[in-house]
Amino acid sequence: MTIDRAVMAFAGTAILVSLALAQLHSVTWLLLTAFVGLNLLQASMTRFCPLAIVLKRLGVKPGQTFS
Repeated sequence: MTIDRAVMAFAGTAILVSLALAQLHSVTWLLLTAFVGLNLLQASMTRFCPLAIVLKRLGVKPGQTFS
């Protein structure tokens, strides 16, 4: 798995978990959904992603976007 795919998988998982928590516990969990969405948007424009930096340091193979 490349860093690009790992970032997308992590973001998708975080969004789904936050939506489930918003349904089960509190609507405040939707702030996590908004944060992930905004982070994906800014990463698409700036190519800066904190998760990609962490994954690179952990030795995950770089992809096309976050190399």
